[in-house]
Order: sequence, then structure tokens, then C-alpha cells
Amino acid sequence: MNSASKPPKSPESEGKPESVTLLDTIKSVSASFFGVQSSKNRERDFTKGKPIHFIIIGVVMTVLFILAVWTAVKVALHSAGM
Repeated sequence: MNSASKPPKSPESEGKPESVTLLDTIKSVSASFFGVQSSKNRERDFTKGKPIHFIIIGVVMTVLFILAVWTAVKVALHSAGM
């Protein structure tokens, strides 16, 4: 037996697809905002991710982005004396 080979998988992990974590979902949605998602991550998202998770995170991140822009405009207008 080759000593560099991987240990066998446990019976619990066999047959269960690895799910997409919250951090993976946030990273994927962030990458999609800029259009730079890798094909490996896209494939993982489509095969193992749940669409509702991506929708919820996308809506939350969109609202946060809008609030950040709104706040920046308010601060800029206030500092300009308007």
C-alpha cells in the first residue's frame, strides 16, 4: 500500500454530497457582483447549493450596497454644506 495515499472515507461521508457553506455562498455572490466567478465554483454552486440561499444572500448584499452608496452620498452632501 502506498503511504502517500489518502485514508479511506468514513461510511458517514460516503453518499452524502458536500454542501455549500455560508461563507462559500457569500463568496460566490460577491464574485457574481463583479462577474469573476470561477467555473469550478460555479459548478459547485449549481450542483450542491440551494437556490434560496443564493437569493437571500444576494438580496441582503444588494440592500447593503444600496445603503452604503446612500450613506456615502449623504456624507458627501453634508460635508459640501448642502
